[in-house]
Parts: sequence; C-alpha cells; structure tokens
Amino acid sequence: MVSKNTICLWYDGGALDAARFYAATFPDSAVGRVFHAPADFPSGKAGDVLTVEFTVLGIPCLGLNGGPAFRQSEAFSFQVATDDQAETDRYWNAIVGNGGQESACGWCKDRWGVSWQITPRVLTEAIMDPDRAVARRAFEAMMQMTKIDVAAIEAARRG
Repeated sequence: MVSKNTICLWYDGGALDAARFYAATFPDSAVGRVFHAPADFPSGKAGDVLTVEFTVLGIPCLGLNGGPAFRQSEAFSFQVATDDQAETDRYWNAIVGNGGQESACGWCKDRWGVSWQITPRVLTEAIMDPDRAVARRAFEAMMQMTKIDVAAIEAARRG
C-alpha cells in the first residue's frame, strides 16, 4: 500500500477476517499485505496477525489487531452511497446477516463493531431538496427507519 493517508481500524483479533469480508462484499475492495508480529505483544504472540492492509470501496485502510483495549464507535463510520433498493438491501443484509446489528436511519454495525451508513442516493437528494417541505418529509420518514426504504423516501418526497 503506497498511500500517504490510511484509515487505521482497531480490532480485537479480527482484522484479517474483517478485511476478507469487506473485500468479498464491496466492489473496489481487496486484502493487501498481512503483517505477522515478529515478537509477542500485549494482545498476541509472535507470528499472530498484527496488521492487515486492505481497501474498502477504494479507501485504503489498515486493520490493527490491538486487542480489547479500544472499541469501535459510531464516531467513525463508512458511508456507502447506493443506487437503488437492491443495492441497499445487498449491503445491509450482508453486514447484518454476518453477525452485525441494525441501528437507525440507515446505520448498522458489522460483527467487528465498525459502523456503516448504507445511504441510498435518493435519500441524500431528498433531504437536500431546496424545497424545505420536501426535505422535511423525507427526513421525518428516514427518522422512522432502520434500513432505508427507497420507495417510502420517494413517496415522502412527493408528499
């Protein structure tokens, strides 16, 4: 990986599994180099996977198996813009169906605790509509959802 800026995500031993899941789930994603610890470290032994280079939707990342000291939080999330309900469902179901959990307004967490916003483009367009009444209706509809329902957002947009 030859990126000047890389997102580093802390895992409790699951960095390689997470990287493989992301690579299998999202386009323009791949697992790169895997670095094994040359000596024992606080949360592992010599030879254990310490870091994994990977990309998620073209974004360079480094997974660090740092142990249980730090947890993921919603303060960091990947926001994935989707083109339609089928793509929204595919990503949402992959994340939630692989040990993840649903949240509100298009957010979910994968089984490693990383937060994802699965956001249909129609939602973004609707809540940014210059007609504030349209934007309000779409926003209020979104606030009632877990996974975003494209048809319901379109209906709210129309009034």
